[in-house]
Amino acid sequence: MMRKLLGACVLGLSLSVQAAIETYQFDSPEQEARFRQLGYELRCPKCQNQAIGDSDAEISGDLRAEVYRMLKEGATDAEIKDFMVARYGRYVLYNPPLDQQTLVLWFGPAGLLVLGGILVVLRIRQSKKALEEGESQA
Repeated sequence: MMRKLLGACVLGLSLSVQAAIETYQFDSPEQEARFRQLGYELRCPKCQNQAIGDSDAEISGDLRAEVYRMLKEGATDAEIKDFMVARYGRYVLYNPPLDQQTLVLWFGPAGLLVLGGILVVLRIRQSKKALEEGESQA
């Protein structure tokens, strides 16, 4: 009895794992390569820092299916990306283009690093000055 129950559990688990595997048929190796490349250039809206090609989230599966459908219809990579941006915003692109809307994304971290360095230098100078004034008074 216990063996039958264990066998049923193993069978049930293996069926649920098989259901999660996506298989797509491509017309050419180039089309498959484009699909895989787009899967790594588009970000999962739910996972935030994971490509749709790597994500197990349901929305990533939907996005992969949409990319596949558009590829089969003959859409270019730019058309697919434009569609995704129109639907999910520029956040969906791993490498958003450099323009006025993305300046902070591209240069914000460097600006914060420079600002932090300036603050550290000013703090060190202030400490040295206070230390020198303390020594001259003693």
